[in-house]
Amino acid sequence: MVKIKICGLSRTEDIAAVNEARPDYCGFVIQVPSSRRNVTEEQLRTLKAQLSDRIRAVGVFVNADPALPETLLRDGVIDIAQLHGQESEKYVKRLRERTGKPVIKAFSVAAGEDLERAFSSCADMVLLDHGQGGTGEAFDWTVLERYRAGGEEPEKPFFLAGGLSPDNISEAVRRCMPFGVDLSSAVETDGKKDREKIMAAVAAVRSIVI
Repeated sequence: MVKIKICGLSRTEDIAAVNEARPDYCGFVIQVPSSRRNVTEEQLRTLKAQLSDRIRAVGVFVNADPALPETLLRDGVIDIAQLHGQESEKYVKRLRERTGKPVIKAFSVAAGEDLERAFSSCADMVLLDHGQGGTGEAFDWTVLERYRAGGEEPEKPFFLAGGLSPDNISEAVRRCMPFGVDLSSAVETDGKKDREKIMAAVAAVRSIVI
């Protein structure tokens, strides 16, 4: 079954919504002031304490000092680190080796070369997106379809992100065959997470038959 991740939680109400909907993962944007979904380390710890233990917590970082994700992973505040900046392979390897926890690396996709770069990463999983993330736009899925048509197959699990909603998520899964899907903007109203949209998105993914 395709996994589902709801990203960008920042309020107690958001936690209540995902606890009810039960996606497989939820994401927190940590100490990224430029993001309207940003949470501080203190806020994160408070929110995580309210999160169901059935949902894996993902910390989303952008060029953070490696000490921050290391500490949060070791303390069990997050289960997985997701890197959205220009973090090097060395950075990823260090984080995996020092914590023993999984790492997701995000990649912007515009051409087949971007997929080759993503799937050769030393990260445990990759996230394929449009732009820097949180844009609400999908990358051109035909890039992935052409990649597969050329005889290539993804060498590691990947999350599909960008522009996904209950309206197109079934098509996206059938065309791209991801390990999981990542939603943020599509489950918001006026910039805030929307319980009804979260419930609808999770239900849409759970109903997909491949």
